[in-house]
Amino acid sequence: MAKRVMVVDDSRVQEVQIRKLLEGSDYEVAHYCRSGEDALAVYDEVKPDVVTMDIIMPGMDGLEAAQAILEEYPEAKIVMVSSLAYDDTFNEAKAIGTKGFISKPVGQEELLAALDQALSGQ
Repeated sequence: MAKRVMVVDDSRVQEVQIRKLLEGSDYEVAHYCRSGEDALAVYDEVKPDVVTMDIIMPGMDGLEAAQAILEEYPEAKIVMVSSLAYDDTFNEAKAIGTKGFISKPVGQEELLAALDQALSGQ
């Protein structure tokens, strides 16, 4: 059975790209959210195995959304996906408790490796 991924990104293009990158893998996009607020609202209903989370989104940004999800669901596995690949952003994401950080543009190998790593707890 495929592992369920919830993609959180205000760009539909990014969601389509992640969906294509996951084709033929052990992962499937189970749900797509355009905002952090949406992700928080549906997390319990979707029950994803792992979440990919953009940082820059209107309203609640990805770091705030990740923190809110992890406060309510400490077992959540979140991988940040962003063009903001700076040390301070990376460190903040790690401090919140996210399981990985991928820089955009996303490649298939690094996406699958980050998802595997998040789920393995390493």
